[in-house]
Amino acid sequence: MSHVPDQPENSFRVVLTLNHRQPRLDTLLLEAIRAQEENSELQRISRTAFKTLFNEKKILIKGQAAKPSSSVAAGTTYVDILGFEQA
Repeated sequence: MSHVPDQPENSFRVVLTLNHRQPRLDTLLLEAIRAQEENSELQRISRTAFKTLFNEKKILIKGQAAKPSSSVAAGTTYVDILGFEQA
């Protein structure tokens, strides 16, 4: 059984479920953010603001700051974005 990491306070969680490894987190995550409907502020985020979230280490995977160029393994990955509320 897979372990679901605790979600930090004041964060929005995106769950990525992949059949195949993906080469870049940033492209995949931006698509997922735009597709979700629980947080309209995040849904409309600009590419510049999105990039700033990475630069300010506000995008976490397993509690660790993620890099835009990080690859994403097949399976389920929990991504937490700090500073945004879950609906």
